[in-house]
Amino acid sequence: MTVIGIFGPTGSGKSRVSAAVAERLPAELVSADAMQVYRGLPILTNQSPARLVAIWPLDHEASVGEYAPLARRAIDEVVAAGRTPVVVGGTGLYFRAALAGLDLPPAPRPAVRGRWERLYDEDPAAAHARLASVDPPAAAQIHRNDRRRVVRALELAEVGETLRPGRSELWKYEYRHPSVVVGLDVPKEVLEERIVERTHAMFEAGVEDEVRAALAGPLSSTARKTLGLDEIATLPREEAIEAIVVRTRRYAAYQRKWMRRIPGLVMVEANRPAEKIADDVVELARTRERLPRRG
Repeated sequence: MTVIGIFGPTGSGKSRVSAAVAERLPAELVSADAMQVYRGLPILTNQSPARLVAIWPLDHEASVGEYAPLARRAIDEVVAAGRTPVVVGGTGLYFRAALAGLDLPPAPRPAVRGRWERLYDEDPAAAHARLASVDPPAAAQIHRNDRRRVVRALELAEVGETLRPGRSELWKYEYRHPSVVVGLDVPKEVLEERIVERTHAMFEAGVEDEVRAALAGPLSSTARKTLGLDEIATLPREEAIEAIVVRTRRYAAYQRKWMRRIPGLVMVEANRPAEKIADDVVELARTRERLPRRG
C-alpha cells in the first residue's frame, strides 16, 4: 500500500487537500503536527479530524521521540486495514518521523531531568560550564540562556549521546512504506494573504476565549510554544493579530525551505481549488500502485 505524504507551509491548504484526497480514496488521515497533538487549542492550532490530533493534555511535555512510534503504529494499522494512510504535516521532524523514522537519542528519565533542571535553575552559568566539560561541541552550539537545550544536552551527555547539530543526517533512512510525498507550492504573496485571512478568522471563531481557558490550567513548556498563545494572552486584539501574522509568515518561510529538503518530493501547484490538487495527488499515487477507488 502506498503512503501519501502532504507537506506544506501554514496557509497552503493542507487540511482541505487531504480531506479531498480522502474523498477520492479509502484513506485515513494521520497528523504530523507538533501543536495539533494537544487538546484544548483546536482553533489556534487549526485542528481537523485525523489520527494523532488532540491526543495529549496541555500539561504534557510532547516530543518527537514519543510521537514517532505512535505515528508508525497508526500508519501500519491503516495499511493493515487495506486503506491509504495520508500523512499531513507542517512540522518537519514529525513528518519525517512518521514517514522515514529518526535516529533518536534516548528519552530522558524524569529523575535525571529534574536533577539537571535544578542545577540550571540554581546557576545557569555553572550548568553550561558543566556541559562544556562533558560535551564541548554541544556547549559551543548552545547558548547559556537556552535552559531547555542545556538541560537536554546534559541528559544526553550522561548516557554518552550528544545534542550537537550534525549528529545524524536529515533523512537518514528510506521511507518505511512505498510513499508519494507532495509539497504544496503557493506563491509567497498568496500565502501571506491567506495567513492574514486565517488569523482574522481565528479571532472571529473565538480563539481569545480558547486561549484564556487554556491558560487557566497548567501548560507544559512545549505547549507554551504554540504560535499565537503569548500574543493573544498579552496584547490587545489588533496588536495580537499583527504580531501573529508576522510570526506566522516567518514560520511559513521556514517551512518552505524545509520542504525542499525532503527527498523525492513532488511539488504541486496549490493556488487552485483543493479538489483539483487532490485529483493530481491521487493520480501521482496511482502511478506507483493501483489504489482502490472510494465507494
